Amino acid sequence: HVQPVESGGGVAQVGGSLRLSCTASESSFDTADMGWFRQSPGKEREFVGGIKWSGESTYYADSVKGRFTLSKHNNNNTMYLQMNNLKVEDTAIYYCATSRTFNCDADYDYDYWGQGTQVTVSP
Repeated sequence: HVQPVESGGGVAQVGGSLRLSCTASESSFDTADMGWFRQSPGKEREFVGGIKWSGESTYYADSVKGRFTLSKHNNNNTMYLQMNNLKVEDTAIYYCATSRTFNCDADYDYDYWGQGTQVTVSP
């Protein structure tokens, strides 16, 4: 199975940008549908966006649509989450995971999860 590892979190100001990475060493990465979730203190884990194994199709939560972009590069086993025009409410721990099928936004449809990376957006 694919074991994702996230990186790239940090601190940004409102209106700024960050790019998160999700990598895996397994060769099956290139056939895995994947996605990003996030969780803020006191809140439930929230779907951010998903991407088809080929990278050809993506879908997003309404809260990030137009600001965040997913891409998947199978030649180096890396998925990216480009986050632009950041808002304070984007502050959370971000997780990448593999999904059992494409176009699903429920966390129970995702099986292998990374350890998370913290994103903090300051006013």
